[in-house]
Amino acid sequence: MSHPPIVPPLASHGRLACSESELAEWGTRFGRVASAPLLVTISGELGAGKTTLVQAICRGYGVTEDVTSPTFALVHRYDAPRSPVYHLDLYRIQRPSELVNIGWDEISTSYALVIVEWPERAGELIPAGHVPIDLEHDQVHPDRRVLLAG
Repeated sequence: MSHPPIVPPLASHGRLACSESELAEWGTRFGRVASAPLLVTISGELGAGKTTLVQAICRGYGVTEDVTSPTFALVHRYDAPRSPVYHLDLYRIQRPSELVNIGWDEISTSYALVIVEWPERAGELIPAGHVPIDLEHDQVHPDRRVLLAG
């Protein structure tokens, strides 16, 4: 039986300017309150901190392995006490139909925490009810990021 995803309280609509360490702390707290099944999308340009945020979310969720960007593998799967975690980096995807080859239908509907970087490459295959997070460079303070959640 499929349960609707529960949106963690820290994913409510908001805009937060933060340093890299503050971004990691936010991600860790987000991971602690996340409940599977949950699909989180993280958008942002290169160097915006997407992988840093994914690593922090995974740490908070209970992943003990090193979390690295799956830019070439496209998908990494990690074990956590509450459920598996799938980390997808869709940067190299040219069109949504390519997701069939990586098992998108099974991953996106599994009882897991699914975190997708570059979700715009998946187009309409990203299901409704996901938690969108956007990272931007802070134009005034180059060492800070602006996190937009929800």
